[in-house]
Amino acid sequence: MIEVQNLHFAYSGDNYILEDVSFKVERGELCGVFGPNGAGKSTLFKCIIGFLKPKKGRVYVNGRDITEMPMEEVAKLIAYVPQEHRPPFPYLVKEMVLMGRTPHLGGIFGPKKRDIEKVIEAMEVVGITHLADKPYTELSGGQRQLVLLARALAQETGVMVLDEPTSALDFRNQLRIWETLKKLTKDGMSVVVSVHDPNHMLWFCDRVVVLHRGRIIASGKPSEVITEEILSTLYGNICKVKDLDGIKVVLPDTTF
Repeated sequence: MIEVQNLHFAYSGDNYILEDVSFKVERGELCGVFGPNGAGKSTLFKCIIGFLKPKKGRVYVNGRDITEMPMEEVAKLIAYVPQEHRPPFPYLVKEMVLMGRTPHLGGIFGPKKRDIEKVIEAMEVVGITHLADKPYTELSGGQRQLVLLARALAQETGVMVLDEPTSALDFRNQLRIWETLKKLTKDGMSVVVSVHDPNHMLWFCDRVVVLHRGRIIASGKPSEVITEEILSTLYGNICKVKDLDGIKVVLPDTTF
């Protein structure tokens, strides 16, 4: 569904933020992009969704080169959930979710019955129907993140890209997000998500791409990629990888 080939990106000159980044996410896969702050994850995601144009390389979705496509066409293929979003106008939650239908709206006649149905369905999936008539600007950071996920669901694409979607959520809503993402992949969607918690990568992702200083240093199955050696390269000797009754977990190093 999505393929990144030899991606290079620099905001100016040859000061590359990303260098030679290549990976593929198949249909129905949940791919985690893992790495410390400043590794280039958010920049990579902006290149994938067409917001930034790479200096070299290509991004393909269903075999189509999105680096050569207008944004309105890319929006029919990829939905994006940013880390944070603060609109200047106090739109209602249901209006925010309806914005996800923008690529499918045509003419001056406004949303159709199907658009409204998709908005209701997306809010039900994420569990925010009770917030439908509340101003988005009055919600907590975690609630706003759930609204953004519902907006992306309403967009009805085959690929979803999420930049740290659980960072502002409590434990219950973190699990709700992961449960929703796993369900989407079972239904055939390809999902790319950046996360800081290595345990989330181990427990929920089908594939992991590890970024360090703008380059991929490892990729593959989480159980093979999330190792003490990789974690030490990224963060120093601050944690251990343990196997607890068949479940692999990352624990703090008690000597740290």
